[in-house]
Amino acid sequence: MIRPVLTLAYQLFLFLVGFSISSLDLLASERPNIIFFLVDDLGQRDVGCYGSQFHETPAIDQLAKEGMLFTDAYATCHVCSPSRASILTGKYPARTNLTEWLGGRPERDYEPLHHGEKLTALPDEEVTLAETLKRHGYATANYGKAHVSVNPKTYGFDEEITGWVRSYHHPFGGAYDKKLPAKEGDYYTDKLTDAALDFIERNQNQPFFVHLEHFAVHDPIQGRPDLVEKYRKKLAAMPKQKGPDFILEPNPDGPQLTKEELKALAENDELQAHQDARVWWVKQKQDNVEFAGMLEATDESLARIRAKLKKLGLEENTIIVFTGDNGGMSASNQYRGINHQRKSLDAQFASSNLPLRGAKGWNYEGGIRVPLVVYWPGKTQANTTSQAIVTGTDFYPTLLEMLGLPALPDQHKDGRSFVPALKAEAYDRGPIYWHFPHYSNHGYQSPNGAIRSGRYKLIEYYENGTVQLFDLEDDIGERKDLAKSKPEIARKLKKMLHDWRVEVDAKMPYPKTATSKPAPGARIPKPASKANNLPADVKKFAPGWTIKNWGGPGMKPGLRKTWGGRKNVLLTHPLSREIPCVLSRRIDVPAGKKTALTFAVNNHPKGNWTLLVRIDGVEVLSKSIEESSWQEFQFDLTKHAGETIKIELENRASDWTFEAALWNRIELVK
Repeated sequence: MIRPVLTLAYQLFLFLVGFSISSLDLLASERPNIIFFLVDDLGQRDVGCYGSQFHETPAIDQLAKEGMLFTDAYATCHVCSPSRASILTGKYPARTNLTEWLGGRPERDYEPLHHGEKLTALPDEEVTLAETLKRHGYATANYGKAHVSVNPKTYGFDEEITGWVRSYHHPFGGAYDKKLPAKEGDYYTDKLTDAALDFIERNQNQPFFVHLEHFAVHDPIQGRPDLVEKYRKKLAAMPKQKGPDFILEPNPDGPQLTKEELKALAENDELQAHQDARVWWVKQKQDNVEFAGMLEATDESLARIRAKLKKLGLEENTIIVFTGDNGGMSASNQYRGINHQRKSLDAQFASSNLPLRGAKGWNYEGGIRVPLVVYWPGKTQANTTSQAIVTGTDFYPTLLEMLGLPALPDQHKDGRSFVPALKAEAYDRGPIYWHFPHYSNHGYQSPNGAIRSGRYKLIEYYENGTVQLFDLEDDIGERKDLAKSKPEIARKLKKMLHDWRVEVDAKMPYPKTATSKPAPGARIPKPASKANNLPADVKKFAPGWTIKNWGGPGMKPGLRKTWGGRKNVLLTHPLSREIPCVLSRRIDVPAGKKTALTFAVNNHPKGNWTLLVRIDGVEVLSKSIEESSWQEFQFDLTKHAGETIKIELENRASDWTFEAALWNRIELVK
């Protein structure tokens, strides 16, 4: 009689356990979905609901009307990879030691400091937000940039289509040529959205987390053609904006420049002069039609995703977070002067962050303050604004609390849940910090760190120890340095910043000496490469011509089957900033005939170069090549009839990155 009783009890136990598990599964299936909509290089003031008068972002503006807009949201770094890692880990870049974009800016000879030690990939031991959500039954997908140097599937994503974009117009380049179905005429942002929509459709019956890391609006600045034309017409119909198109921003950590000195430097728009003075051009107007076309295409992506959610009946059970990874690129990536044609400038300077100062790559507000709109249906009051200070580490604990999942304080230890702010309750997350022990691609400022506590923000520069103090409630443009007038506040914030650096074991830059070496993780400039086959390529491309002093950072000089619509193209690159690449040939000019030298040139879309032509050592042409289109040249050699002359064609650097010259049909016409 005992055995039947035990059997009945066991069956009852199994029933209760099964009922409990089924209830938990039901609860899990009802958990909200998450769309984390992250836009690359989006300045806070680029968005309509944040005040842009030129860019049109109706979908983002509508999201703000239905959700909560944050005025004081920040990225944890003014460049991408550290900021993105903070969202995934809930930790400051200084704590993980992933403090620079990957692979980072090479050290330069003129920099007095070595960059601080850094990691070059997301650490394996971090338990990411994606991994945590996956453990709780979420389907996870990562689309777009990612840029933490490891495959997203290794840190919690079931699916991924990520990588670096070479062109927003098909073919997109890199991994996308295989992973992202597309055809000629397709636009990258649209196709990436297609992939996200497909994932949502396939996973509509379980909770999902879509980490949509749009590569837009990062350069190359290439808008969708229909939208570019729209903004071209809009700009033409607008009254001319007042004020300068660009201003020069100096390095605060060096000798202060007078207005007269800045004016002289503006007139002497030359790399070496600006490098010596540590000044950088910053765009002051929102008038870039290519950028505007990129941004509206990204806005359309959000509209399409919301339409899909509504169609599937998921809109009221999906949290949407819309934000950016750092400020807008109003200061160019690598030095670019402004004495160029408009098309060239639009390819180098994205937008203006005004009234915020600075740009991506700077710890002024223009580099770190980002748009943030959170849509939490049924929980957050529609069309509300919060002045709560939040930063990238805070998303991890906030989303866990929104989903009713347990916190992981040992993981997201630098994050603070801002759910109280979303519920319009009192909220103060305390001070937030930045640490960038590197030189930026976007200016000559010293490496530096910063703290914001309440209304005050302090920036400390690491070359000479200069500090700046700003009252952001009174001076959002950071033009009134209060470090001398409010020394007690400056001392207090500086001590807090130093104590925090000790707590997180922040790695610091250090002086260069005769025996010092770069820190681990540093990117060391590679010696200019010399392609073994380049002389042979030149001989094949233009018989009789020779080449000297070629090189270039990864540009791979040599023959291209096609480029820019032409066949049989030669790419060259200078050996260095100072040493041009030279094509040369001795020519016997026949007597009694009309003879001319003809050729065509083009440039790399991301950089300009200078073409010099010499005949017997005499310069007959010097021209900046700024357009990514073929330009034809012809030189009459008839006056040298009966002579042997030497012709030199120089590919001279106007900066030092993408100064690639592209040559087509170097010919003698007789």
